[in-house]
Amino acid sequence: MQFHGIRVQGIRVGSAEIPDHKRIAVSLQSIYGIGRSRARQILSELNIDNKLTRELTGRELMALREHVSSTYIIGEDLRRCINADITRLKGLQCYKGIRHEDKLPCRGQRTKTNSRTAKKGLTAVSERHRASYA
Repeated sequence: MQFHGIRVQGIRVGSAEIPDHKRIAVSLQSIYGIGRSRARQILSELNIDNKLTRELTGRELMALREHVSSTYIIGEDLRRCINADITRLKGLQCYKGIRHEDKLPCRGQRTKTNSRTAKKGLTAVSERHRASYA
């Protein structure tokens, strides 16, 4: 595939395409759900050296595809799983579900100061308006 003189090429593993110009441990990290430690674990389980992705043999590539797709939940499937878990927590109305609904941290972080990222989309309610809601 070519885009204005730039050659873009990759290898499909699961539902994601990994770059072939990087080492295989780094390339695997481009798949949602596979980090550094899991990429190294996969390579050690399959006895594959950490070489460039394009240097993989056909047998190694097939083993890698089969192992990743059968052993791990990755990509869109993982995103769907996480969203389903959050929806379930919201439906249960448990503490974590309520915190998710309010778009606040649910793992015990302080919110009086900090948690700016979590509060980014929220609008402040003044004391006068808060009294009228009660």
